[in-house]
Amino acid sequence: MTHRRRYTPWLLVGPAVLWLAVFNLWPSVNTVILSFTSARPLGGGRFTGLANYHRALGDEQLADALVNSLVYLLVCLPLLTVLPLLLALLVERKLPGITFFRTAFYTPVIASAVVVALIWGWVLDDRGLVNGLAREVGAITHPVPFLTDRWLLLLSAIALTVWKGLGYYMVIYLSALGNVGRELHEAAAVDGASAVRRFWHVTLPGVRATMLLVSVLISVSALRVFSELYVLSDGTGGPGGRDMSVVMLIQMYSRGFTGHLGYASALSLLLFAVTVGPMLVLLWIDRKAA
Repeated sequence: MTHRRRYTPWLLVGPAVLWLAVFNLWPSVNTVILSFTSARPLGGGRFTGLANYHRALGDEQLADALVNSLVYLLVCLPLLTVLPLLLALLVERKLPGITFFRTAFYTPVIASAVVVALIWGWVLDDRGLVNGLAREVGAITHPVPFLTDRWLLLLSAIALTVWKGLGYYMVIYLSALGNVGRELHEAAAVDGASAVRRFWHVTLPGVRATMLLVSVLISVSALRVFSELYVLSDGTGGPGGRDMSVVMLIQMYSRGFTGHLGYASALSLLLFAVTVGPMLVLLWIDRKAA
């Protein structure tokens, strides 16, 4: 009986460990190996050392993609960290009709990213709803190139990401606000603290750990953006391909029978390194503020 109990835990975790090893660990190790080769989809390739990484240093498309990712991060991080918290403070109040607004704010989250991006593409097209209304009221004489200008396309994709992510992070903040003791707010109110002071000195300290979690999630998502830019640019990456994200670049190099799997793997590892950077910075800031 004791002998059986000794192996029971391993039998229970065995399938999960096998799944992780086959579908997570081995692909990660294989990506590292492939990044040092000239592998193709239909061939093993040969060992090329650091050639793929040297190529990446001179890749102008990669430089543009990194700039796009940095802009995405710098805009999305503050907006999606602060706005969902303000929304959560609003919808947690017991106001008439607040259930409707909770549902409305969360609806974009459950919608398909591709479908939403297609709708936004129709709305922002040169002959779409926004340009049509602006032309009707006389605000513009020529269509605003939301989808054909490099920076306007990038900002349109960022707006889509922020709009779609508000509800998701709002729910995370709602769960955190539920753990902030109401007695603290009541005590602060009795001491004469205004609503703003209670927000700064009671609410924010109570949700600081959640803000760190949200910031990390936003950073990873912003640096790995794909669907928004891909659909809004119709898969072209914008004018001259300068609106590609790093993930779009990886997809471009790895697809088809003539794809460069070795170079795509090297870009994947570079993206991993770039993604870890903001996470470490956020953890350092949180530790300094503690």
